[in-house]
Amino acid sequence: MASVTVSNVRKTYGDVEVIHGIDLDIADGSFVVLLGPSGCGKSTLLRMIAGLETVTSGDIAIAGRRVNGVHPKDRNIAMVFQNYALYAHMNVKDNMSFSLKLAKRPQSEIDEKVGWAARILNLEPYLARYPRELSGGQRQRVAMGRAIVRDPAVFLFDEPLSNLDAKLRVQMRTEIKELHERLKTTTVYVTHDQIEAMTMADRIVILRDGIIEQIGSPLDVYDHPANLFVAEFIGSPAMNLLKGVVDGNSVRMDSGVVLPLPPERNPGQGRKVVYGVRPEHMGPGTGTGIKATVNVTEPTGPDLHIYADLGGEEICAITSERLTLSRGDTISFNPRLDRIHLFDAGTGKAIT
Repeated sequence: MASVTVSNVRKTYGDVEVIHGIDLDIADGSFVVLLGPSGCGKSTLLRMIAGLETVTSGDIAIAGRRVNGVHPKDRNIAMVFQNYALYAHMNVKDNMSFSLKLAKRPQSEIDEKVGWAARILNLEPYLARYPRELSGGQRQRVAMGRAIVRDPAVFLFDEPLSNLDAKLRVQMRTEIKELHERLKTTTVYVTHDQIEAMTMADRIVILRDGIIEQIGSPLDVYDHPANLFVAEFIGSPAMNLLKGVVDGNSVRMDSGVVLPLPPERNPGQGRKVVYGVRPEHMGPGTGTGIKATVNVTEPTGPDLHIYADLGGEEICAITSERLTLSRGDTISFNPRLDRIHLFDAGTGKAIT
């Protein structure tokens, strides 16, 4: 196991800088997810840690050793790719043992390590099969097995589940998390799927356009987003964000709708803000509160998603109540005042 340290790292392609001076400390034994939309630089950062991309400036260290000029095979890392990258002409056992054979390890050690990995990953019945005879989930397990037999200091995962169907993704993310709990190997995992990030990570690193927007535990970035980008990106359905001006103990939208603030919040009279509240904290009902007009409802089984028009803005509320609503109905919302988020309309930064 080992820590990973990224110090003021930049990456340019020609005149275009895609990573803008990132600093990141990944603790020994932690599971860190690099999360962000396509093109934010997360895979580029991972590939620089792996040594598959050169660092334009700055330093990367693994276990305290600077590795900028070190070949990938000498960094003591193992990488699992999106497309599995298995050798089609080799069976499962040979795929998993290939790196150990290249390292000229004794056959007894190879058999022991492959057997151990196969037991952990439930691959023992498939050791004689070829990749074409396996399902997508089984292929991904083989790719993981090939990585863990090397006993690396750091695991790197580059969107490993994106080629799997929804059910398999759920199963595999559980298996990857269980594998980490068992091995305690430092893991850096890239994804654009926030559900993967929320359910698997010890810490989430949220990137946008080559910079880090926020680092924190899954619940920290969900409950305390640092800015509007994080607030919009984390959470599905997304946080309701409504522009307005602070007016006494409320925020008044341009449409005249008044949004309540908790008594202790005083962001400044007349200040332009964005009022944020997550759908599960909207408190829909039929009594008093903020009035809105129902557009559509989506029953999911355990919950009901209600999309409604509030002063010309579409909002979403989630409730476990079995409400019967139709398009055009009037509904009341009572946002939980202890769950209100405020952001500066100019900078987008959270107002604490």
